[in-house]
Amino acid sequence: MARKSLFSAFVLAILLSSGCSSLPLTLPIALPLIVSSAGGGIAYTVTNVAYKTFSHPIEDVEEAVHQALEKMKIEESERETYEDGVRITATTKKLTVYIDLEEITPATTKVRVNAKRGVVLKDKATATEILVQTGLFLRKGGGLEEGRYGGGEHNGGDPLSEGINT
Repeated sequence: MARKSLFSAFVLAILLSSGCSSLPLTLPIALPLIVSSAGGGIAYTVTNVAYKTFSHPIEDVEEAVHQALEKMKIEESERETYEDGVRITATTKKLTVYIDLEEITPATTKVRVNAKRGVVLKDKATATEILVQTGLFLRKGGGLEEGRYGGGEHNGGDPLSEGINT
C-alpha cells in the first residue's frame, strides 16, 4: 500500500511539474492510481457503517437493540428521537457507537450501526455483531412481551449475518 501511495505521489508530482503537454500521456496511467489511493481512506470511513433492514416495527427493533447492547455489556449513554426514528448512543472503553433506527413502514425498520474509534477509525466487526445480536433477539422473541427474548449465542456461520451490509 505504501509503495502504491508513493508511486501515486510521484506520478502526481510529474503531472504538476511538467505542464499541460504531458497530461494526455500520463493521465490515463495516473488517474486510476490517484483515485484508488485517495478512495482508500474515504471508503473506509464511509463503508464501515453496518446496516440492515428488519421486518419488525421500530418499537420491537429498539427493544431488541437494548437487549443486544445489554448482552454485549455496551453501556447506553443517550437516546434521541427524531421525525422518522431514534438514535441510541452507547460507549465502551474505546468506542462510541451510534445506532440509528429509521421507520421505513409501520412494520419495517432500518438499523444503521456506526462504531467509531476516534475521528476516522471504525469497528466494523462490533457494528456487525450488534446487528446480528439484534436479529437473534427479534427472531427468538417475535414481540415485546417479557421473557420472549432469549440470550441466543452467536457462532460463526449464523444465517443472520448474511445480508448485513457494511
